[in-house]
Amino acid sequence: MFNFFKKKDEKEQEKPTEEQKEGFSFSFSRLKETVSNTAKNLVGNITSAFEDKEEFDEFALDEMEEILIKSDIGVNTASEIVDKIRYSRLKPSQIKEFLKNEFEKILSETKNDNLNISDGLNIILITGVNGVGKTTLIAKMAYQYKQEGKKVLVAAGDTFRAAAEEQLNIWSERAGADIVRKDGIDAAAVVYDAINKAKSENYDILLIDTAGRLQNKHNLMEELGKITAVINKLSPDSFKESLLVIDANTGQNGLQQAKIFNEAANLTGIALTKLDGSAKGGIIIGIAKELKLPVKLVGVGEKITDIKIFNKEDFIKALFE
Repeated sequence: MFNFFKKKDEKEQEKPTEEQKEGFSFSFSRLKETVSNTAKNLVGNITSAFEDKEEFDEFALDEMEEILIKSDIGVNTASEIVDKIRYSRLKPSQIKEFLKNEFEKILSETKNDNLNISDGLNIILITGVNGVGKTTLIAKMAYQYKQEGKKVLVAAGDTFRAAAEEQLNIWSERAGADIVRKDGIDAAAVVYDAINKAKSENYDILLIDTAGRLQNKHNLMEELGKITAVINKLSPDSFKESLLVIDANTGQNGLQQAKIFNEAANLTGIALTKLDGSAKGGIIIGIAKELKLPVKLVGVGEKITDIKIFNKEDFIKALFE
């Protein structure tokens, strides 16, 4: 599964691939291919079902609401969109353009869409439930920043899950990043040591891994609260991003995760993993509508280069072309 760290021969290593040259960038053709299933699920099913109808009756509106909910944009967002159609004079033939405008409006209301990276130390807190790909994402981010010539440090803050520190240690080494790990101690203490090291040794990027014990909300919030308090005390100006990692295939469950983690970690954005092949990318719309949180990164494959900056304008274009 995690074949992006397999060694290559020296000649192949010397020649960067086109994807390595792209770095965090995302070609439109690749994005369109990545969201093709979401486009079919979110836009194609609706336009094919309603474009040839003469008008929207209540039966048709109920059917549309059901399709929207199944596309994972969220129940509240789906209901609001259908209500707008109900009380307008919209014709079914206009539905595609209407949806495009609605999605553009929803995504335009999110703030700070780009990763907030500047000169000096940049601290990025990574949160999310177990199994969504946090550790993989950190490895990919570390690698990409190393490719940009940045000095990268990783803090192994998931001290709860067995072997989590060792896993992160192996992947950090292969990505070319340094790591701070203190097996078995409080996560906030690991972060404390990592920030001091990052400041004293002039690191550019500090990526902080965390545990994902969503089943115990109190413990989750308490631990993340301690971590953010340490960051704000030692280096508040360096705290640039608090990203929640969500598996695109979780659909509406991801929206519920975002609500809980936003309370605990004051999120600045979402990193959506496993978007390639998923038909549930509509969650991007739901999170933007209900939490005003932008998707900033998307995972689009297993290779170490398969982490890309998300562009909402290109996303909308790819859905409706």
